[in-house]
Amino acid sequence: MLDPKLLRSELNNIAESLKIKGYSLDCEAFLSLENQRKELQLKAESVQQERNAYAKSMGALIGQAKAKGEDIEPLKAKGEALKKQSAEADSALAEVQIQLDTILQGIPNIPHLSVPAGADEDDNVEIRRWGSPREFDFDIKDHVDLGADLQGLDFDTAAKITGSRFAQMRGGIARLHRALTQFMLNTHIEEHGYQEVYVPYIVNADSLFGTGQLPKFEEDLFKLDDERNYYLIPTGEVPVTNIHRNEIIDNLPIKYVSHTPCFRSEAGSSGRDTRGMIRQHQFEKVEMVQFVHPDQSNEVHETLTEHAEAILQKLGLPYRTVVLCGGDLGFSAAKTYDIEVWLPSQQTYREISSCSNFTDFQARRMKARFRNEQGKTEFVHTLNGSGLAVGRTLIAVMENYQQADGSIAIPEVLQPLMGGQTHIN
Repeated sequence: MLDPKLLRSELNNIAESLKIKGYSLDCEAFLSLENQRKELQLKAESVQQERNAYAKSMGALIGQAKAKGEDIEPLKAKGEALKKQSAEADSALAEVQIQLDTILQGIPNIPHLSVPAGADEDDNVEIRRWGSPREFDFDIKDHVDLGADLQGLDFDTAAKITGSRFAQMRGGIARLHRALTQFMLNTHIEEHGYQEVYVPYIVNADSLFGTGQLPKFEEDLFKLDDERNYYLIPTGEVPVTNIHRNEIIDNLPIKYVSHTPCFRSEAGSSGRDTRGMIRQHQFEKVEMVQFVHPDQSNEVHETLTEHAEAILQKLGLPYRTVVLCGGDLGFSAAKTYDIEVWLPSQQTYREISSCSNFTDFQARRMKARFRNEQGKTEFVHTLNGSGLAVGRTLIAVMENYQQADGSIAIPEVLQPLMGGQTHIN
């Protein structure tokens, strides 16, 4: 959420900067409500002051009236009238404040100055590539056919158990999926300095509001039919970032890594990537989350992205890194790098990680703060990134390491986690 004070003082500049995200800020509606708020706040304060002053003098006035034998009911009536006026003024102010809060909650984060203009993913800007796509001397299979031939990836059984956009793995493929998860966690913990955390896979509405999924993106979520207002997590970002909701953090930076399943309704993606594991209702990720000093978030964003890239480099998977243009940038993000891995069957790069700097946008919604050098509380900056999406990494390994005989070579770094196996046959 944006700072209301900043919005009041820099309204036109903010409205202009948000255009890069394709968002049109209704300045007139905001200013109209803001003027009403100011007037109502002055009125509420004035009535409250009058009420307080009268309350202090009321005892003496009643005493004087009694001494003179006068009726004290008009004095009591005036006190009640002032009490009612104060309540009405507070209620009117609260109603306008709710309308302002609703507008504020729907305004996306301000994009960083370095974010390029553009309408959609076609306008994202490539900033680097690593590795060269492998040249095959046999017909390339996609992960669906590879998995079926190895009897390790089964979508029909998953559809029988649940429905479409689910997968069932077994044997070497299931073990490879688990090995990838373990490898990612070990690398981020042992080499990149993250602390592993285990978190709930069900969260409340406050948590989803804190990271920006609610109220705007509820249709993308799986909500439990439960009076407690619970949701399945769409990403590990939600529970991990909310660890420090409503807290003052003592020591920055804080670096967490967590492995979780993720559940998404995929609303609005009908007909897209229906084959295989590219776009599933249930998938797994290893998520990196950092809480940092505001002065360090831009630098940390670069480092966090490198941590995600390191996994692909160790696995020997070609990839490219792009910076998202304004039109493709998420609601809460100020800047995002997408890492896209090469998929031989599609002859293209596909997203495998998003690494974002949210500045103080999420922290303001969560009230996650730290004490600055002057001892005053200030909102932290939050960042997160997939390190990586496990299912898509599995796909990439299967396709890039496929052999002519239909087997899959296991990357050397994963072989110790696969019991010394070199191939899945």
